[in-house]
Amino acid sequence: MTLEGKKILICISGGIAAYKINYLIRDLVKKGAEVQVLMTPSVEEFVSKLTLSTLSKKPVYSDFYSENGTWNNHVEFALWADLIVVAPCTANTLAKMVHGICDNLVIATYMSAKCPVFIAPAMDLDMYQHPSTKQNLELAEDFGHFIIPAETGELASGLVGQGRMAEPETISQKIEEFFNNVNSKNLAGKTVLVTAGPTYEAIDPVRFIGNHSSGKMGFSIAEEAAKRGAKVILISGPSNQKTENPNIEIHRLTSAKEMFEEVFKHYENCDIAIASAAVADYAPKEIAKEKIKKSDDSLTIELVKNPDILKTMGERKTKQFLVGFALETQNEEENAKGKLEKKNLDAIVLNSLKDEGAGFKNDTNKIKIITKTEMQEFNLKSKDEVAKDILAFIESQILK
Repeated sequence: MTLEGKKILICISGGIAAYKINYLIRDLVKKGAEVQVLMTPSVEEFVSKLTLSTLSKKPVYSDFYSENGTWNNHVEFALWADLIVVAPCTANTLAKMVHGICDNLVIATYMSAKCPVFIAPAMDLDMYQHPSTKQNLELAEDFGHFIIPAETGELASGLVGQGRMAEPETISQKIEEFFNNVNSKNLAGKTVLVTAGPTYEAIDPVRFIGNHSSGKMGFSIAEEAAKRGAKVILISGPSNQKTENPNIEIHRLTSAKEMFEEVFKHYENCDIAIASAAVADYAPKEIAKEKIKKSDDSLTIELVKNPDILKTMGERKTKQFLVGFALETQNEEENAKGKLEKKNLDAIVLNSLKDEGAGFKNDTNKIKIITKTEMQEFNLKSKDEVAKDILAFIESQILK
């Protein structure tokens, strides 16, 4: 079971979404977790302690003292937990958490906790959009807590908008992913070099030759490699994507020649290299010093080949596991296999512009991973999920 032996403390605050917690508890227990439930006093207006206790197989607490006068030790609850999830987290409870207003068992336990904290907010859309709520969520993230954003849908007020607590399945999945990432540090001690985004080749001070690559795929790969314990060197062409991961060292540049130079400052010392950047094959032979004025009906620009970064990486390969990308529109597999061979790659990731949702700019991608001996095909997924597939495949090859 995926959460076998994990100790999860569920803290419920008083909102209508509390009724959904029954399903979350049941799912976590089925996955092998040990679940303890605490709640603010008003929660019993929405869900009974008996139901919560039956599902969690433990007594449920809402006060500092039980009816027999026994002290419910908030410190013990806090130190017991491997993870705390506050769900639903009302605006009131969120404010108390980030400002230290300790007036109930849930907040006292939270303030004694040393473990990761997940927050699943739930409130009406105007409350969710209020500047104070936004600021409090930002403060919670600054504390290092994990926010599971509210979803959009019909709310208890009858309005429709963002404010619904994330579904129990989503919360459970986020918890599962967290523990999987914590436990999966297979790339610890490895250095991973990733190229991302397009390159822009200047025509004059205003115009350039480029492509539609957003850099999303490369940044997702970099983030996933860092989660798996690697030190990541991310070399990106012009892209709006950002990362704040301390394990990712990012170098931003513009042209193919600049990318070539930056790659080979780091390539020798990396263990894995993933070349996902869409590098321009050609660049103008001459770059006009001033903006080219419109005059004739046509304009001829002589192009020259850019240095082939991936081919050179293949030629200089020593210990590196080298992965390239192929974006094709015809004879996809044949062209990808040719590139694999010509550029001395260990694997190539193929995506086709014929597949809806794949390729540039999209948040999704559909890939095949090809080596000299095998091919694995994957369904359309978010680029974050595709990055997991790519890194898992690489791990399966280098950790044999």
